[in-house]
Amino acid sequence: MSTPQQETTILVGKKPTTSYVIATVMSFNAGAKKVILKARGGGAIARAVSTAVMIRDRFLPNQVRISDIKLLTDKVTGQGGKERSVAAIEIVLERV
Repeated sequence: MSTPQQETTILVGKKPTTSYVIATVMSFNAGAKKVILKARGGGAIARAVSTAVMIRDRFLPNQVRISDIKLLTDKVTGQGGKERSVAAIEIVLERV
């Protein structure tokens, strides 16, 4: 019998926000105490923020809090081998 994970990381990308909301709720229901939403780029960052707010306010009200937000810059090598900086975010949700 396996023990539930204490921490889960969800990579937010191009799927609709509801996909990430469902994944986050399922992680908490499976026993996770902490879920980290990670996103890179403007659109994904907006989806990650929307996901966090929807979880906190609508899906698990008074059960989850946003405990930390990290703003980062990732170096990405694009086509032609050119390196560029991309905005990134990590949002930590914790069970209350």
